[in-house]
Amino acid sequence: MTGDASGERWIEVAAAVIERDDGSFLLAQRPAGKVYEGWWEFPGGKVESGEAVAHALGRELEEELGVEVLSAYPWICRTFRYPHGNVRLHFFRVTQWRGEPLSREGQAFAWQTLPDLTVTPILPANGPILASLALPLVMGITPAGAHDAAAGFLEGLDFALSQGLRLVQIRAHGALSEDRIQFARSVLTRAHAAGAKVILNGTADEASAAGADGLHLTASALRNLEARPGLALVGASCHDAAELDRAESLGLDYALLGAVQPTATHPGGESLGWVRFESLIARRTLPVYAIGGLGPADLHDARTAGAHGIACIRGAWTPAV
Repeated sequence: MTGDASGERWIEVAAAVIERDDGSFLLAQRPAGKVYEGWWEFPGGKVESGEAVAHALGRELEEELGVEVLSAYPWICRTFRYPHGNVRLHFFRVTQWRGEPLSREGQAFAWQTLPDLTVTPILPANGPILASLALPLVMGITPAGAHDAAAGFLEGLDFALSQGLRLVQIRAHGALSEDRIQFARSVLTRAHAAGAKVILNGTADEASAAGADGLHLTASALRNLEARPGLALVGASCHDAAELDRAESLGLDYALLGAVQPTATHPGGESLGWVRFESLIARRTLPVYAIGGLGPADLHDARTAGAHGIACIRGAWTPAV
């Protein structure tokens, strides 16, 4: 148990999102005799005094399920005030392990897929985790001029969707509002046919008019925002700790943080690097995408640093776009 600046005491917990290649993940049911018995949760357990969280993760999964963790990415951190105490959950996404899960503590467990779960009820602290888990690992951001039909962007979009891209951010600041909305509708038609989501970088009114799945805010719009817009999916661009704090306080669904590496559009601009990026997103409650000079080959490094995934402007599309 640890304390914070306010004097509150927190129970530190390592929690695992154990994921199979087919996209399913493991939930465990709390056994009889424990607080919230019968409720479902992500497996894991308490961090011992002086123990590293990653070590606690491996120890708890071996004790609880009999599996050895081979690869786990740090992810997000959530806090919850239960009647029995304040809990801080450090989530990891476990992608490789040795052994088949066994019920070593008499608990039931079940492999689940989103959006339809077959088990209930879910522990309150784990509800927001499911929403974050539904976000794809890669976000493709439309490059400058993509709204111009002559640029041939839609062909590049079709290719990216065929390769598995499932989240697109439309960024067309150079276009008039109506042109941006019309372009968004063209992208939405293709994306939805492939099962992908589309978010519009603009205003809430534009996103609603286009029928977009969500809204992306610039850092400037984030600073001036008084309340979270009423769309199902809302995120923002961030460059420092203060902007990440703001995104968290407004209850946004994700943030972009960068630039991590030098970019072609800002070759002389300052970049964070992975060490600084990792320190800025440690213990964040919302998923954070790394952005800036990145492509699919950087996904492993980003996730190792605690990122949910990567956002790409050039790397998500064909070289011709």
